[in-house]
Formats: sequence, C-alpha cells, structure tokens
Amino acid sequence: MDEQSLVPLIAQTRVSSVHNRDAQSFGRQHLFDSNPETCWTSDQGTPQSISIRFTRAVHLHRVHVQFQGGFAGKTARLVDRAAGREICPMHFEDSNRRQTAEIPEDRRRVAYSQVSVVFPESSDFYGRVVVYSLDLVGRPAAGDDGAEGAHRDGPVDRGPGASAHVVIR
Repeated sequence: MDEQSLVPLIAQTRVSSVHNRDAQSFGRQHLFDSNPETCWTSDQGTPQSISIRFTRAVHLHRVHVQFQGGFAGKTARLVDRAAGREICPMHFEDSNRRQTAEIPEDRRRVAYSQVSVVFPESSDFYGRVVVYSLDLVGRPAAGDDGAEGAHRDGPVDRGPGASAHVVIR
C-alpha cells in the first residue's frame, strides 16, 4: 500500500497546554485543519507535547511540521506511547517553512497505535511552541484493526544512528 497522510486515521489528539487556556483560538484542532491562519499555541514551559491515538495501527514514514519562527520546537522526540519507548529524535530549525523529519527505515517496519511528539526545548525563551500544521505520513498496518498486535514487528531499538533526517522545503 502506498504511503498517505495518516490524519484521517487519528482518533484522538491531546496537547500538553494551550496558550491562556484559549482552546477556541489556539487549540489542538488547528494542527490538522489545513488553514494557514490558525495554529496550536502552547503555554509557557517545557516540555510541550502533542499526543495522537490512531483508529488502527500505522507505520510512520515521516512527520511534516510548520512552526512559527521564534516559537519552534528546536529538538523533538517521537515517542511510541503504547510501548513507552522513543522512536527517534528529531531536530528542527527555527523557521516558518514546512519541515520534514524522515523516520529511520528500521522504525518504519514497526506498527504504532499511539505516538507523541515531545518538544523538550523551544526556540522561545519561555518554552512556547506554535505549530501551524502537522502531518504524519505512512501507511496503515496490514491486518491490524486496532491497538492489539501493534508491536508485532518487534521492539524499538534506541541505538546509535536512529535520529530522524530533517528536510526543509
């Protein structure tokens, strides 16, 4: 099966915080609304995170993100929430441009049902993160219809060389 945006397979999204608790203006729904005028804006402090639960297990190939310059997550970790393990670290530039983190090939074979993007560090002095768009690209896991068996391809190894490759477009 060809890779695709996995946004239609998202069952639930949670964020660590919302600026001034104003979810209507800055809430998680703006991560995936395809509107360049809206964004998720975190409150102050680190770490900040975006947690996603899928309707079925998926194979992740890349993560696309667009920050507001000055409020970028300089470092990030993609985490398998179900297994409690890091999938790979990601490094982003402090830029308004859309950036892509490529998931290492060996991590693409693992099926995930729940992931988090954790931002332990922001380019903002106060730790705020502003995301205009987020897209996870990959494919549904063959034969999986839910979280059961989501890790049948084996455990995630956090060995050297497991960093995501970032491409700026």
